[in-house]
Amino acid sequence: MLYSSTSARSIFAEESPEDLAVAQDLKDTLDAHRNGCVGMAANMIGVSKSIIAFVDEDFGGRIFVMFNPTITAKDGAYDASEGCLSLKGERRTVRFQRIEVSYADRKFRERHATFTGFTAQIIQHEIDHCEGIII
Repeated sequence: MLYSSTSARSIFAEESPEDLAVAQDLKDTLDAHRNGCVGMAANMIGVSKSIIAFVDEDFGGRIFVMFNPTITAKDGAYDASEGCLSLKGERRTVRFQRIEVSYADRKFRERHATFTGFTAQIIQHEIDHCEGIII
């Protein structure tokens, strides 16, 4: 069963050229900490924007950046245990095996994509950060 999400984002803003510097900072920071980190949100580096970066193993470990990501559909709820750079230890949460996400890419073009598995879990975790939810 596929569920739609109407969750409002508190940090949604029009993308700007200055956001590219934030995206690069996220990519560089994530790459430097790749041994213990698979995703980051802008507010983790002190920027109140809805920008995330994550490692996608389905694409050879490439780091993707999304501006203003919104989960538009989700399917396959499961219990997960996650760690976070913002907290010590792991916390339990519910995630979805398959998600659809609308977002802007690095050229600020609107995109819509489907993600599954661990990549979907990372994206959900980082979007939670943008919405002020820390797992």
